[in-house]
Amino acid sequence: MSREAKDAKKRKNCNFCADHVEVIDYKDAQKIRRYLTEAGKILPRRITGTCAKHQRMLASAVKKSREAGLISYVFD
Repeated sequence: MSREAKDAKKRKNCNFCADHVEVIDYKDAQKIRRYLTEAGKILPRRITGTCAKHQRMLASAVKKSREAGLISYVFD
């Protein structure tokens, strides 16, 4: 396999870009939980396929949601 074929195979599309999301709402706990591990950590871009812009928004939304008490810091 050539290098280009490997890169094209690995590339994932950002779900937020596909849905034309401008701002990620920290109050939408269900949507945010999809981007967390079982331990409560934020999944990296290479796993989720989000773009850099939306990954930064997601991280801040998770942190705000934790502060507000909508998502716990650690899951059991």
